[in-house]
Amino acid sequence: MEISETADNREDEVHSSMATGRPHEALFLALAYFPIYELLAMSGVCRSLREAVNKDILPWLDMVVDRPLSSRLSDGILLKITSKANGRLRSLALVNCSKITDAGLLQIVEKNPLIAKLHVPACTGLTPEGVVKAVKTGHNLISLKVNGIYNINKEHLEALRSTLESNRRQLIRQQQATDIDIDICPNCNCAAMVLECPSRDMCERKKRERGLQRACRGCYHCIPRCVECGMCVDECEAEDTACADAMCSNCWLRIPKCNFCNKPYCSRHAHRRCIVLGSSGFVCDACNLKFHTS
Repeated sequence: MEISETADNREDEVHSSMATGRPHEALFLALAYFPIYELLAMSGVCRSLREAVNKDILPWLDMVVDRPLSSRLSDGILLKITSKANGRLRSLALVNCSKITDAGLLQIVEKNPLIAKLHVPACTGLTPEGVVKAVKTGHNLISLKVNGIYNINKEHLEALRSTLESNRRQLIRQQQATDIDIDICPNCNCAAMVLECPSRDMCERKKRERGLQRACRGCYHCIPRCVECGMCVDECEAEDTACADAMCSNCWLRIPKCNFCNKPYCSRHAHRRCIVLGSSGFVCDACNLKFHTS
């Protein structure tokens, strides 16, 4: 009788497992490519995925933290997440993570000596001195993104470049060049992201026709550029946008506009669109505020 009941129980378990279904094997292979937010969400789907997320080190070797986690990420949370790499973190990208401090970043670099890429654009809680100290601590660092961190000057940039170049020479991979996203602007001599117009010849020709002598190469403060394609735009020619970013006519025409003011959001601020139920369009923040206050 007991044997019969045991067999029946096992049969019920098999049928239950078949009914619920185990995640496809391909999903486990794809975990290493998931962003952090989706990776953490997958750990709550089922036991097998939770074990894969918590025990497999591969998904945690290259971390990218962006919205919606960036505004909530603190030093303590970041330390807990990066600890899953067991000190073998290879790259870390923190986008707009304003709560991360110099002490938190330094602790991450110290605990992960193999880190080669450190991208911290617009992490306004960091200081230039803190970034320089972290870079000097990471002897394997060869790629750095720091655009948007306040008060970086020429001395800071020279220290960062010197350290990255020294790291490159000491690594076995001599052919891998150092990478940093800011430079000294030839116009204002400030440390910033320096770009060249993708249609440089045409822009120079247009500027020569108008009697302007400046080159196409420079930072955003010296040379206004379209936030979508990067092409140079004169301030008088820039199209109006809902987010106040400069945009050329070609990009302005192809991007969806607000139903009321006919102004678009750029790709970077597209998340601010207020979707209208029953419509394929959207309403911008300004028009939405006027609608609710009128």
